[in-house]
Amino acid sequence: MIPSRALVAFLLGLLISGCASLPGHVERIESTALSNTDETRLAKAVRPGTSAHPGKSGIHPLPVAEDAFAARIVLTQLADRSLDLQYYIWHGDTTGQLLWEAIWKAAERGVRVRLLLDDANTGGLDPTLAALDAHPNIEIRLFNPFANRGFRAGDFATDFARVNRRMHNKSFTADNQVSIVGGRNVGDEYYGANMEVGFQDLDVMAIGPVVREVSREFDLFWNSASAYPAASMLPPADSDSAARLREKWDQVHKSPEAQRYIEAVRQTPLLRQLAGNQVDFEWTTARVIHDNPAKVLDRTDRKDLQMLPLLTEALGKPQNELDLVSPYFVPGQGGTKTLTTLARNGIKVRVLTNSMSATDVSPVHAGYSKYRKELLQSGVTLYELKPGIAVPPPDRDDDKSRGLPGSGSRASSAASLHAKTFAVDRNRIFVGSFNLDPRSAHLNTEMGVIIDSPALAGRLAQQLDMAIPKAAYQVRLKPDGGMEWIDRTPQGETIHTTEPGSGALKRGWINFLEILPIEWML
Repeated sequence: MIPSRALVAFLLGLLISGCASLPGHVERIESTALSNTDETRLAKAVRPGTSAHPGKSGIHPLPVAEDAFAARIVLTQLADRSLDLQYYIWHGDTTGQLLWEAIWKAAERGVRVRLLLDDANTGGLDPTLAALDAHPNIEIRLFNPFANRGFRAGDFATDFARVNRRMHNKSFTADNQVSIVGGRNVGDEYYGANMEVGFQDLDVMAIGPVVREVSREFDLFWNSASAYPAASMLPPADSDSAARLREKWDQVHKSPEAQRYIEAVRQTPLLRQLAGNQVDFEWTTARVIHDNPAKVLDRTDRKDLQMLPLLTEALGKPQNELDLVSPYFVPGQGGTKTLTTLARNGIKVRVLTNSMSATDVSPVHAGYSKYRKELLQSGVTLYELKPGIAVPPPDRDDDKSRGLPGSGSRASSAASLHAKTFAVDRNRIFVGSFNLDPRSAHLNTEMGVIIDSPALAGRLAQQLDMAIPKAAYQVRLKPDGGMEWIDRTPQGETIHTTEPGSGALKRGWINFLEILPIEWML
């Protein structure tokens, strides 16, 4: 049979594009976070709190989607000297464009902007990134970039071992005075602007000493060998590129969807609290932990480059309880052994992850499902978030412990868990980008903050006590050794004997994926 012309063209394109390579010599001008920011507006705003709590960091959780976006916009507007932004994903949708416009306006008034983006999800954005990078006060670097800008499959075909490793970190720092760290990327699904798809996520806003740690982490990645100046990878912007950006932003502001979202953000109490310097911070000790950026270039799985041992040490050995929230939960044999040993020794271990019908990555669910029975047999409690469930946040003047971690204010038809948070003994809690899976442990780089906070850790435990059993299926063993899913609703309990909301075809696909040797990639 003669191959189709489309196949021939594809193979020819793959062959040609596979010849592309990264620049051999790249000039990287080293830069670090600005330290002389004590007279900025943000420094003056946080000074009363930091002065009254020497050595402590102020932590404010951002579980509500619109609050998380409002915080970033306000920090961008208030920044006087610098913005350091590090993200795995930055979409060119409504919220992505609004944030780009905000940092452009900051740059126009003299703010130095450093934007470090992982290159895995920048497809189609090269003209926008080049136009932003052309601004004299904006510098963009692409982490572990694709040599083939138009046909990325070429890199996967010829340089898979490298491009399979990504920078999954997320941080946002203004004037080296205020940072936001957590699970949210930049895109409508993370900030409640998409009614079709929505992620339930969690960030924390921090002030005090921990901000300097976030800045050191950013500098380490910014100056690393894997961070390529955008100008070394992208075609130069033309003379009309800035005008096209402004035209695009004007179009965004005119769209009814953006207008509704902007108004919703304006109505968030957090926006008023930020404007009036009335944000309620918890003052405690906090520390940043992160992978070494050299991890993406390493092929030996060196533990000294990895964050997981630091995370385990920082959280400490549980004495009573371990609560884990991970949208992509693939414990593997080692993790399963650790959790089952804890449970058999009397430690209360609870896990919240996505159900088959809620997950956005089927292979990950296949990687998780093969360990369910072993976990359940040892006494681990498993909850799987129901599809489309976005528990409305409680009254903003009330205790937020009744909402899910990362609750959005509006439900979407395909809501999915995206928060990554772990708590030990209702005393210490981690919030960051790390998933409990092999990819986070061995392939991607990650970061997060460990917080000594009975209030925040206790809130997660209360959610697992009260809200989550109603918003998630509880997986349970049957007397015959099979599994069942308990669906608790106001009308009572329903017991499912197969994965709820899934058809035979999807279950068969998951069963097939379980036998493939792909767990190391998940």
